Amino acid sequence: MAEMQTLHAAFAARIDAVLNALELEGVLPADTPRGNVTVEPPRDPSHGDLATNAAMVLAKQAKTNSRALAEKIVDHLSREPDIAAAEIAGPGFINLRLAPDAWRRELLAIADLGDAYGRSAMGDGKTVNVEYVSANPTGPMHMGHCRGAVVGDALCGLLEWAGYRVTREYYVNDAGGQVDVLARSAHLRYREALGEDIGAIPEGLYPGDYLKPVGERLAQEFGETYKDAEESAWLELFRHRAVGAMMDMIREDLALLGIHHDLFSSEAELQAAKKPEAAEAWLREKGLVYDGVLEAPKGKAPPEDWEPVELPLFRSTEFGDDQDRPIKKSNGAWTYFGADLAYHFQKAEKADALIDIWGADHAGTVKRIKAAVAALTKGAGRDVPFDVKLVQMVKLLRDGEPVKMSKRSGTFVTLADVVNEVGKDVVRFTMLTRKPDAQMEFDFAKVVEASKENPVFYLQYAHARIHSTLRKAGVAPDADNLDRLGEDELALVREAAQFPRVVEASAKAREPHRIAFFLGDLAAAFHSFWNAGNDDPAKRIIQEGDPELTAARLFLAAQVGQVIRNGLAILGVEAVEEM
Repeated sequence: MAEMQTLHAAFAARIDAVLNALELEGVLPADTPRGNVTVEPPRDPSHGDLATNAAMVLAKQAKTNSRALAEKIVDHLSREPDIAAAEIAGPGFINLRLAPDAWRRELLAIADLGDAYGRSAMGDGKTVNVEYVSANPTGPMHMGHCRGAVVGDALCGLLEWAGYRVTREYYVNDAGGQVDVLARSAHLRYREALGEDIGAIPEGLYPGDYLKPVGERLAQEFGETYKDAEESAWLELFRHRAVGAMMDMIREDLALLGIHHDLFSSEAELQAAKKPEAAEAWLREKGLVYDGVLEAPKGKAPPEDWEPVELPLFRSTEFGDDQDRPIKKSNGAWTYFGADLAYHFQKAEKADALIDIWGADHAGTVKRIKAAVAALTKGAGRDVPFDVKLVQMVKLLRDGEPVKMSKRSGTFVTLADVVNEVGKDVVRFTMLTRKPDAQMEFDFAKVVEASKENPVFYLQYAHARIHSTLRKAGVAPDADNLDRLGEDELALVREAAQFPRVVEASAKAREPHRIAFFLGDLAAAFHSFWNAGNDDPAKRIIQEGDPELTAARLFLAAQVGQVIRNGLAILGVEAVEEM
């Protein structure tokens, strides 16, 4: 694979070269900071192919007005053979129209780079820890976990494309009361496997049949040893066995979606290693943890069981919270917040940045955990950026009617059920067709229908249509006559050529859904190009009697297909060749 610079990066470099020239001419001071200079398509395509704000953001350093500086920049840019026109708009924006050959060369770059087209060195090999899913190990994955799982995994793929080293992490909450409930539920199924009639599952235990195989394995391993034993004799053992079985099930469920984590971190092991105590010591040293008494709940009389108890409190009010938060309970156990900040401190020891994917119901804790992590990492002499992405729940519909789910009653739709019914790729892409913090409906009927209204089908159909055309053409695609490509074809190149820029912008914003949106736009542009041939035979890709034009248009179609494949690869979705 040859080293080639994609179009947007190349023109950003040319703008940079112009600014270097202006520094040599004395128009700009030497070493003028350029971090805020952008080169990107204008919002209105009629304004041109690219726009830069260079004059707007550098005019103050040049001690002139932005339009005057824009004129000097345009004077340099107008000498570039690949720039057909450079125009100043408004107070100093510069709009560029590129020569057709610039777009034809971009087609060659796509073909030359192939599967690597759109990859970036932006991340510079820095390590990013992305924690996602982290469902309690008390049962199989259900659709409530699915969206965060897909968003997190797609974000990992995106960051890797942008040049980061990514650690995919799952935090196993195996130290809370819910795993004791799991152990008791497993013990009940163990007794059942030994032949006991357990009757109805008692309130407060997990009722799902998924625990029956766990009970059977326990019966095979231990016989009747713990059938009538005191809870203290078996609770820890059964908890360990049951959590292990649930994590095996969770890994299998995630694998159906193509999701595999690099690291599974145990909350119980974290606490055994005294990591929360170490985090508390750091925060006390910085004056961010103190011993105090929480106020009684506001707006009503305190509950009868409420009593003023001195607890270690984190000063979360300094970071916008409405009250300081305890990191320990009155019984000495760590609160979820107390354990969580220690866990993040541990993650930050081996990463340059942290990202968590959380359900939207955790929005209230974001500010305080980010503040605590910032205090811990800076206290340790490091600045580790920490971002939290919130994901809304998904409403399942079947025939337009909501599908009710209740994990407590054991009636819920598992992730495996959904993947087996509609397929991995449908689930993954559908979860990325809306912003994660927006409400989403997943209608079993609509996600598999073959229509333009189904974004998964519409995109896959574009890729399959390209491959079908290449198979049937009877002419091999080649780049010998790209000068035969006119404005309609080059408009499609312009759309595909956005991909490297979209990858970097999406990675910077930590928003993989932007890739899905881009692919939808590219598919629409290709379908529009194809459909124009239905109305005008001269616009069809295959031109009988004109093998040169056919080969050039096939080359164009092949590169559009390449970009679609690359985008889907980021999202973990297969590009089908037949439908």
